[in-house]
Amino acid sequence: MERLHTRVLAQWSAGALVTAAVVAVVAGAIAFVDPFSLALPPLVVAGAAFGVVFVLGVAYAGLRYRSWRYEVRTNTLYIERGVLTRVETIVPYVRVQHVDSQRGPLERLLGLGTVVVYTAGSRGADVSIPGLAAERATTLQERLRDLAIESEPTGAV
Repeated sequence: MERLHTRVLAQWSAGALVTAAVVAVVAGAIAFVDPFSLALPPLVVAGAAFGVVFVLGVAYAGLRYRSWRYEVRTNTLYIERGVLTRVETIVPYVRVQHVDSQRGPLERLLGLGTVVVYTAGSRGADVSIPGLAAERATTLQERLRDLAIESEPTGAV
């Protein structure tokens, strides 16, 4: 089973930083508007909210990283993930419609990429593998594409 690149921790921690900043602004604004709600200065409330949310977010990113694994098998792509709810996904290559590689601004800065596998079906018709080194994302995209082409039935009507 393969793991994600460790730089994905920085990406997910950056998300925790943004979330913590938003929560801090909201908590500070509430404390400013209603100073008697906690009897603490708004800056203290905002700082405490930021610290708690950021620490929890970074801890969650670490747990999320530890739970993520994937494997390119003979006939399927197998993915395990989830902190609170464990999810095991098996994607038969015969169901793969196309494979994309995505790299957002922060991913490009960190040298990461995400592979998205689109499958036939209605519920959860796409599967993403985030936190791959950029080169690995490209090679995985090509490998999954080749495996999907090889698995196409030849006796179609």
